[in-house]
Amino acid sequence: MKKILVVDDEPTLVATLKYNLEREGYQVITASDGESGLFLARANRPDLILLDLMLPVLDGLEVCRILRREMSVPILMLTAKVEEVDKVVGLELGADDYVTKPFSMRELLARVRALLRRAETAPAEAELLTTGDLQVDLRRREASRHGRALALKPKEYELLLFFVRNRGRAFTREELLSRIWGYDFAGDTRTVDVHVRWLRQKIEEEPASPTRLITMRGVGYRFEG
Repeated sequence: MKKILVVDDEPTLVATLKYNLEREGYQVITASDGESGLFLARANRPDLILLDLMLPVLDGLEVCRILRREMSVPILMLTAKVEEVDKVVGLELGADDYVTKPFSMRELLARVRALLRRAETAPAEAELLTTGDLQVDLRRREASRHGRALALKPKEYELLLFFVRNRGRAFTREELLSRIWGYDFAGDTRTVDVHVRWLRQKIEEEPASPTRLITMRGVGYRFEG
């Protein structure tokens, strides 16, 4: 039985979604705020998440950003905002699709089925990512080199995981700042440079002459697997 997590703070809508999804044969878990939704997603590893954009405690975009770093579960955003920028931002952060409230239950169920079918045919991401002497353990949120655990700070781990997942691609500092720290982060791009420098100390043979985490002059950074 497929497991679906519904994260929305409208009790009536949650009850309606739960009723209709269970009638379709899905197991449904619900949360009314972003923090609880994040906890339940980590604890239950659902097959799909219906995630409201506007949530208390932790908003839907932030939840989406965090979840996408940790798991490949399909995410369907529910939004009352019709501005194109909100939809684009949600998809850039890793949401697979969105529906705008109010929506028809038939349309929502069709999108749920489509996302679940797509997930079944997509190759599953390994829980242990390896590149050379580096290993990143997604379930334990740890990384090791030559079999020895690296003492990574949370943002260092997230940055390393992002680079390993996107080997060979160049990213600007602004892109890294938004992907790892979030759109509402109050700092500047120097934060990225500092964390890259710390990361190099732990994954490079010669941090002063890096061969993995390369500086792209005038662009940003690229990770070579």
